[in-house]
This record gives sequence, structure tokens and C-alpha cells, in this order.
Amino acid sequence: MSQTDSFVDKVKSTQQKAERNKRTNGQGSPGGQLPNKQHSTNK
Repeated sequence: MSQTDSFVDKVKSTQQKAERNKRTNGQGSPGGQLPNKQHSTNK
């Protein structure tokens, strides 16, 4: 039973990390991600 519990904890942890990365990288909401800086003005 402890193997099952540890597996479930690991899966939940992985899902939480994936959700956090999705939010911080702006994949969930494209407007949340900063636009890339264009270097065309540095001529």
C-alpha cells in the first residue's frame, strides 16, 4: 500500500510542477508571457 501512496504523491507533485511551469511560462495564457525583445533598434 505504501508503494501506491508514494506513486500517487509523485504523480500529484509532477502535475503541480507542470501546472506551475505552464503558468509562469505563459503557455496557459499567451498574454501573460512577455513579448520577445527585438534588437532592431540597436543599430
